[in-house]
Amino acid sequence: MTAARSDAASTAPSSGPAAMGDLPFEKALEELEGIVQRLEQGNVPLDESVAIYERGEALKRHCEQLLQRAEARIQRITLGADGSPVGTAPLDVA
Repeated sequence: MTAARSDAASTAPSSGPAAMGDLPFEKALEELEGIVQRLEQGNVPLDESVAIYERGEALKRHCEQLLQRAEARIQRITLGADGSPVGTAPLDVA
């Protein structure tokens, strides 16, 4: 059982959350899509399915965090009474 799990973990480029820190959104999303496709095909052994599902959950959280950070960085331009730009303010994301 352990051997199958380690084989599954070795198919992923990196398995720990720390290793995901530098993983760009596009690459994480691409890997997540690949995991979904493999699971949907239904021909993955149970132990490997569990391992790649866990990896998929970690990738999903990573993508969500990256999106939240991107949203926090988006700003809207504030305009003065005469219509000219006077600065920026955080974008309302509600």
